[in-house]
Amino acid sequence: MHQLDSKAHEALATLAHCSLTCHSMALVHCLELGGEHARPQHIRLLLDCAAVCATTAELLAHKSQFHTQMAALCVGICETCGENCEKLGQMEDCVSVCRRCAEHCREISRSGHAAALNQGATHAPSS
Repeated sequence: MHQLDSKAHEALATLAHCSLTCHSMALVHCLELGGEHARPQHIRLLLDCAAVCATTAELLAHKSQFHTQMAALCVGICETCGENCEKLGQMEDCVSVCRRCAEHCREISRSGHAAALNQGATHAPSS
């Protein structure tokens, strides 16, 4: 990760936070609330969001040639998840982090692979 700039580090942190938040919301918060929150479609959406955020972070961290495409997919899933959580209510943390994550992923998807490969090092590689 030493070769990633501060924007990439911030995006990685947001992706990790979104993944953990959505996973926790699905398996704890929503199941405990029950009703519409526990609908299979909603739970699957939260788990999809958690998975795509984790995968996007992995691909970005090792500068995969596919990270921009995954980031574009992440935008759509995060936006859908945030909207769904907002409609259901009582999920403000999820709505907030999904929106931030979508913004970061939108930037990543626009930057292109060459930009990620050409980012200057913020630290010298350790020996």
